[in-house]
Amino acid sequence: MKMSEIRDLTLVELSAKNRDLRQELFNLRLQQASSQLEKAARLRTIRRDIARVETQMSVLRKKAA
Repeated sequence: MKMSEIRDLTLVELSAKNRDLRQELFNLRLQQASSQLEKAARLRTIRRDIARVETQMSVLRKKAA
């Protein structure tokens, strides 16, 4: 997910996206623990997407305050 796409989302949409990404990360970690994970690099991209979303959420919260 690109930062330009994330900037277009509202705070509510970002919260939902964050929840979805964390759920996907959890599922990937389960797959990794049971040796069923095919694309290990996906873990890295999900973690980075979560960081991007959380960064944008903090920017929006600062603007609102």
